[in-house]
Amino acid sequence: MTRIAAVRGAFPPNRYSQAEVTDLAAQLCLPEGADRRFLDRLHAGAQVEFRNLVLPLDQYAKLDGFGMANDIFIKAAVDLGAEAISAALEAAGLTPGDVDMIMMTSVTGVAAPSVDARLVGRLGLRPDIKRVPVFGLGCVAGAAGIGRLHDYLRGWPDHVAVLLSVELCSLTIQRGDSSRANLVAGALFGDGAAAVVACGSQRQVEGAGPTVVATRSHLYPDSERVMGWDVSETGFRVVLDASVPDVVRTYLADDVHGFLRDNGLTTQDVTAWVCHPGGPKVLEAVSEALRLPAGALDVTWRSLAENGNLSSSSVLHVLKDTLALRPPPGTPGLMIAMGPGFCSELVLLRW
Repeated sequence: MTRIAAVRGAFPPNRYSQAEVTDLAAQLCLPEGADRRFLDRLHAGAQVEFRNLVLPLDQYAKLDGFGMANDIFIKAAVDLGAEAISAALEAAGLTPGDVDMIMMTSVTGVAAPSVDARLVGRLGLRPDIKRVPVFGLGCVAGAAGIGRLHDYLRGWPDHVAVLLSVELCSLTIQRGDSSRANLVAGALFGDGAAAVVACGSQRQVEGAGPTVVATRSHLYPDSERVMGWDVSETGFRVVLDASVPDVVRTYLADDVHGFLRDNGLTTQDVTAWVCHPGGPKVLEAVSEALRLPAGALDVTWRSLAENGNLSSSSVLHVLKDTLALRPPPGTPGLMIAMGPGFCSELVLLRW
């Protein structure tokens, strides 16, 4: 089985209260003199208290198009990626030269050479490292990335693999766009990064994290416009349909129950739920669909409040925080994330 040796996160240094971000959203997205009561209700209802942003607040109005925003993304992604990977490798008792494969995922910027390629020289990764840059999975990519690391390490059980997620969601805010989707995204999303170090069954490391038992992916029919991007001259314009909680209620319970049943388990056996913090309505839908006990998603709710939704990085931060609580050894845990497609990814863990 694949063992998760370490998980570490990194944030840009600019941290703001939700009220400060709300004022920025009003300045950037609403017409001058517009009634902002709807915006204020959205931001209050998001249950986000603080967020880290890649830029100081007064710099967002100065962003001049997609090219400038993407240049900022590349530099910051390399810096945050280096910080997260270095911390994770140190926690696992490994060096950059030990890494055989790196997968880098983001949906908030693009780079060629890719961010992972730019990190090879900076971190001292081997020149023969296998690289897998991934774009387009969005919020589901943290869980999906662990699933694909698991697939790789089953074939290379003596290898070490790293998953890096960097999401700078604030750079995608669309100025002058007062659509509901843009305002909801501005109420929820923050900036951050996370790195996971994993090893195959024949590789011994110091880290004593959980093992990956099994994974499952499910792409839902006729759901392409539920979540994603429309790419325009101003960059990534969010597609975020109000039906997301309904999609969760329609499909997730059958997915989870079937996945657990195939592994000889039920929801009552799961001792820790590692769920992506998609937003209050999504988390409520997850709890209702799975009939989770009170408090089952407390770690996820705290992550949403403290950091906002970090897209693919969020579920990895929830995993890190769950590990710190030390779930009972030998018991099962379940990682859940959903994203553009519309799709879900499930990862069965053993603590």
